[in-house]
Amino acid sequence: MFAHAIGFDDAPFVHGWRGDVPVIGTVYARTTLHGVVSGRVRRDGRNSTAELARLVNQSPGHIQLILLQGIALAGFNVVDLHALHAQTGKPVLVVARRAPDLDRIRAALLNRVPGGARKWALIGAAGPMEPCAGVFVQRAGLTLAQAQVALEAFTVAGRVPEPLRAAHLIARGVTQGHSRGGRV
Repeated sequence: MFAHAIGFDDAPFVHGWRGDVPVIGTVYARTTLHGVVSGRVRRDGRNSTAELARLVNQSPGHIQLILLQGIALAGFNVVDLHALHAQTGKPVLVVARRAPDLDRIRAALLNRVPGGARKWALIGAAGPMEPCAGVFVQRAGLTLAQAQVALEAFTVAGRVPEPLRAAHLIARGVTQGHSRGGRV
């Protein structure tokens, strides 16, 4: 069912950084890396959905699934899962090792983040985090059973699918003035 996916993660940044943050996408055929794409999103901004859609739509046409390491990039730049699905025609699967503390996230968004009410609404519209194959998922454009099949297709060892694991490792290696990572 799913043989090709792209997984995204953001680069680390220092506390207080207010600029753009690198985002890395890794294109996989099952468990084999086929390519890497990169973009930038604004820290706590609103452009993550558009930037991810741009990166996916410029990638090879055989991508069948978008994987995200959490629903937000660059702090609280929340991805609109349903809009990303609509703009790319690809199902979207958010993967987290543990269920998020929604009360804490809601308080942070509503009390400290510009546009927090809109971002909280996007998180709510994405639906609840559901247990699936040893992780928690949110999804757009696929069933829970399809999410399980996708996780099994792209996971070799552990619980994190290879496209997300690789995107995370590469993103941590991005070095710029605001990043804490080392060189790739």
